[in-house]
Amino acid sequence: MTFDVQYSDSSSNARAGVITTDHGQILTPIFMPVGTAGTVKGVHFSELIEQVKAQIILGNTYHLYLRPGLDILQKAGGLHGFNGWQYPILTDSGGFQVFSLTGIRKLTEEGCVFQSHIDGSKHFFTPENVMDTERIIGADIMMAFDECPPGKSDYHYAKKSLQLTQRWLDRCLKRFQETQPLYGHQQSLFPIVQGCTYKDLRQEAAKFIADKGADGNAIGGLAVGEPTEVMYEMIEVVNDILPKDKPRYLMGVGTPQNILEAIERGVDMFDCVMPTRNGRNALLFTYEGTMNMRNKKWEEDFLPLDANGCDIDKCTSKAYLHHLFKAKELLAMQIGSIHNLAFYLRLVTDARQHIQQGDFINWKKSVIERLGQRL
Repeated sequence: MTFDVQYSDSSSNARAGVITTDHGQILTPIFMPVGTAGTVKGVHFSELIEQVKAQIILGNTYHLYLRPGLDILQKAGGLHGFNGWQYPILTDSGGFQVFSLTGIRKLTEEGCVFQSHIDGSKHFFTPENVMDTERIIGADIMMAFDECPPGKSDYHYAKKSLQLTQRWLDRCLKRFQETQPLYGHQQSLFPIVQGCTYKDLRQEAAKFIADKGADGNAIGGLAVGEPTEVMYEMIEVVNDILPKDKPRYLMGVGTPQNILEAIERGVDMFDCVMPTRNGRNALLFTYEGTMNMRNKKWEEDFLPLDANGCDIDKCTSKAYLHHLFKAKELLAMQIGSIHNLAFYLRLVTDARQHIQQGDFINWKKSVIERLGQRL
């Protein structure tokens, strides 16, 4: 995998680049739709390509390991062969999901024993077998296995957790180097910066990871309850240290405003379930603010969802989508998801264009307040 920074904003740390993988190029900054179990909920791949303009999607190691399972994935030729997506894929290591299973998992130096949320069966993840699992899934970008500590962890726990994550990273890298891709395309491994909201721990983590020389680096453990100002501070602290010639991926973030603020601070890649989850629940994002499509005010609004949006936005009226949600039609959730994903991709594409034009900061200031309004 290669990354080339093509444009840099003179008034901030925002940059526009291109990531090149064996499954195609990714223009940054980029938002990656979340396809947890091998599918972006309620959205067909033709819509992801034609309406959303997605360039890369995510899969999740924990969920894919449990179902459909590694045997089926390997027989299919990996996730690309199984689901038919022929563009880049990134897989999370499953660490966040495993450590979210409070009460049904046990953490040790060796790894983590956990119970399946599906049937209660016991499983064991280690840095080594997670690397093996991600090789079988076959994503273009693999994530290291880390501990994602609770956002409000005290300093002692956060430091202890970071040290464990660092030891696990060394084991991940060793296993990654000992193994080869299974399906004829190259894979890259991204380490993850942890450290909660403690500046010195984030600095330590970023320095530790920067020295590894990975193809790209991720920032984890943010947007988990801390104030947004603290999140932005931690991004700045980390990006001052992470290599500028490698892509930076902010995991699980966030609102459109969060994304623009992070782009300003030098982040290149994003993912979040927010656009699809909110879309399924009738909350739509636009440049003018958010719309709750269950509200009666849309009942007789026959204007398009977004005259400047994707084709589905242009041919679907607010009144019709309001009706679909009130009638609990499945199409409502599909349209809501497509609209929100298309808007997120449009947002990062517009950001890229304004970085190229050299007026990113002025553009960001002109739109960011409206993004948070409720219509």
